[in-house]
Amino acid sequence: MDATAPEELTVAHLDADAFYVSIELSRRPELRGRPVVVSGTGPRAVVTTASYEARRYGIGSAMPASRARRLCPDAVFIAPDFSTYREVSARMMALVRSHIERVEVVGLDEAYLDLEGLHSPRAAMRRLIAEIRAATQLTCSVGIGPNKLVAKVASDAEKPAGFVVLSRRQACERFGSSHPGLIPGIGPKTAARLAELGLTTLAAVGAAPAALLMKRFGENHGRDIARRARFEHEGRIGEPRKVVSESRERTFDRDLSDPA
Repeated sequence: MDATAPEELTVAHLDADAFYVSIELSRRPELRGRPVVVSGTGPRAVVTTASYEARRYGIGSAMPASRARRLCPDAVFIAPDFSTYREVSARMMALVRSHIERVEVVGLDEAYLDLEGLHSPRAAMRRLIAEIRAATQLTCSVGIGPNKLVAKVASDAEKPAGFVVLSRRQACERFGSSHPGLIPGIGPKTAARLAELGLTTLAAVGAAPAALLMKRFGENHGRDIARRARFEHEGRIGEPRKVVSESRERTFDRDLSDPA
């Protein structure tokens, strides 16, 4: 989807589709089209990621592998190979940096890109994802918008291989009826507390009186929730911490409580 003013195309979010599974499928192409799950092998192992075919059975990240096997007995389970994933990620990000000067890597499989100053941002991103696919066999989804929040949500909107360009206004219109949990930073507990106020959509949260949200969540958090629901975001793209998330799983022999 391409429908916004060129001056607003300042940020892109690039996200490799089903990153770990896609790497495994490049090594075992005979598994393409089948439900594939990357997970540990222990009795309390959890799912690291799943192919889109497996996701149709309700299998998702962080789900106990035992439950995933019950949901889809015919799925192929593969142990994660993080050394290979890091190597492929390094190649992918090197390609990104060869095209874009300012890049913020936020995971092995995703990054924010500063498109300001590019003559044709959309064309540049299409060339980049084509090069990534040729070099790594990975498909990527891209979201482009006026800020990191719009770009992130846009990149998730039409996976896999999506290419979505939205202004802030268009994002509000497209996702206004969506659950607040669509927005990064609004987790299940916050969404549940919003529902207690009768705020069950992003449009409702964005239109809610600031005083109501600040009373319920505190001044800073309340204002932040309202801004996010309206797709307002002022965060700049910059080089983040050196440690990059790779979703390495760790399970324990007993359940651990969540103090939050």
